[in-house]
Amino acid sequence: MDSQVINELLVLRKLKVAIVHEWFVNFAGSERVVEQMLEVFPDADLFSIVDFLPDSSRGFLKGKKPKTSFIQNLPFSGKHFRNYFPWFPLAVESHDLRGYDLILSSSHMVSKGVIVNQDQLHICYCHSPCRYAWDLYHQYLDEAGLKSGLKGFLAQFFLHKLRVWDQISIPRVHFFIANSRYIAKRILHVYSRSSEVVYPPVDVLKFSYVEEKNDYYFAASRLVPYKKMDLIAESFSLMPDKKLIIVGNGPDETKLRKYNSPNIEIRKEADPAEFLKLISRAKAFVFAAEEDFGITIAEAQACGTPVIAFGKGGASDIVKDGQTGILFWEQTTAGIISAINEFESRQADFNHKEISQNAQRFSNFSFREQLTQTVYRKWKEFRNLD
Repeated sequence: MDSQVINELLVLRKLKVAIVHEWFVNFAGSERVVEQMLEVFPDADLFSIVDFLPDSSRGFLKGKKPKTSFIQNLPFSGKHFRNYFPWFPLAVESHDLRGYDLILSSSHMVSKGVIVNQDQLHICYCHSPCRYAWDLYHQYLDEAGLKSGLKGFLAQFFLHKLRVWDQISIPRVHFFIANSRYIAKRILHVYSRSSEVVYPPVDVLKFSYVEEKNDYYFAASRLVPYKKMDLIAESFSLMPDKKLIIVGNGPDETKLRKYNSPNIEIRKEADPAEFLKLISRAKAFVFAAEEDFGITIAEAQACGTPVIAFGKGGASDIVKDGQTGILFWEQTTAGIISAINEFESRQADFNHKEISQNAQRFSNFSFREQLTQTVYRKWKEFRNLD
């Protein structure tokens, strides 16, 4: 960090800071954001609806114990806390944040709805407005079988209530940070609020640059419907001369294995060393989901691996079309096959070193610096300081 950012950081660290996260049950993308927030604000207190992190995954919290809500102690909450979602708004409102100068919420559902007073600055780092209450509402009901019946009626009723509360709680946020341009548009659409983009942190140093690539394509994801992994497999089953390796497990595994073809290898899992080897040596990484950001895409780019991705969503923030990969615009086999053919015709044009350099703007360091600058600027505006 340059001297100006260091001075800004020193000012901010004099504040009493609370970080509010939805829940702590594993270490994934949103938890990486909290990890780096704690690097910027090491004395911050943590709040969450529940905390069921296993001991093996708690290192990123640096010994801190989050203050949880009443849902932590409800029956069966350890495995089924999501079933209590009708009470999530009440749970997040139960966090007592009196005495804090700055509240940072890490929100993809309800964290943005914490109660603050007029002297407290609340900045929400928004991973997305609640997907299954808004843009994925009907898809969620279809996939969960909740379009009809008593359970369906109750689910729709409570999701309606969640949407109403979500709108009521918008004024509690003074300023929104979006994790991609795609999410900034969604925030504007759902909340009618502008935001600034600070890309989420990616551990690019762990995904080191590899020049030599092997003759296979690679795809990796949890096997759930919106990830469209079956679409990737179907596309490669129609291109028997092109090898594809898939790593992933989940409820869509049976659907995926329908596309059994000699050129497609499906692995349920890969340890970190094997995953790094696969993603770094692939001729290209294939991604067909409409994702909020797409951390795995950035990890592939850090390895110098070109990415072939669906262009709607966060992928368009990461991949420079025609320079570090190929974007396709139809979530169809025809769209994927056309993109693969375009990539193969232009494969010699891709500079693996430049692809790796492209990913450096998503580093942990870059996130911390941008977060510091953004929060400092908003703190000055909030306090009317010159």
